[in-house]
Amino acid sequence: MIRCLDIVFSLLGLVLGAPVLLLLLVIGFFDTGSPLFRQERVGRHLKPFTLVKFRTMSVDTASVATHLASASSVTPFGRFLRRTKLDELPQLWNVLKGEMSLVGPRPGLFNQAELTEARSSKGVFNVRPGITGLAQVNGVDMSTPEHLAEVDAEMIRGLSLASYFRFIVLTVLGKGTGDRIRQ
Repeated sequence: MIRCLDIVFSLLGLVLGAPVLLLLLVIGFFDTGSPLFRQERVGRHLKPFTLVKFRTMSVDTASVATHLASASSVTPFGRFLRRTKLDELPQLWNVLKGEMSLVGPRPGLFNQAELTEARSSKGVFNVRPGITGLAQVNGVDMSTPEHLAEVDAEMIRGLSLASYFRFIVLTVLGKGTGDRIRQ
């Protein structure tokens, strides 16, 4: 049932949101010269996939977890995208393709060994990663890998149709702070 909802909502989001996506793409082009950001992430069953987002940092920023990147790397337009969570919209394509779900644990990087190990031990990789979830709406980010893995596992154990919708609504309403950036 959740996969069907993912398909319907991601397709609707991409089609109905096309004007907004196009506008953000154009503004992003003027902001960084390269508005889309692609990065290999850890997916379901530890399978790699290419996550797509709107770029919020300068093009030459090192490919590290957000909490390890410098705040000075974030562009002014990127700050707006992060604050409004609009940088996540291109991931609807990942959801439509079946690499992600709207709700699930945020996909980490392969170089985040501590997070990958903690999540593996708790069975987090048995589900598709998501755009939002329990950790995101509660401000838990990847800077605390063991805690994040515990929160992810808790979400997976209690995931229902009601909580699926609750996490989406809370995210749209701006709940959660997103990943912390090093100052």
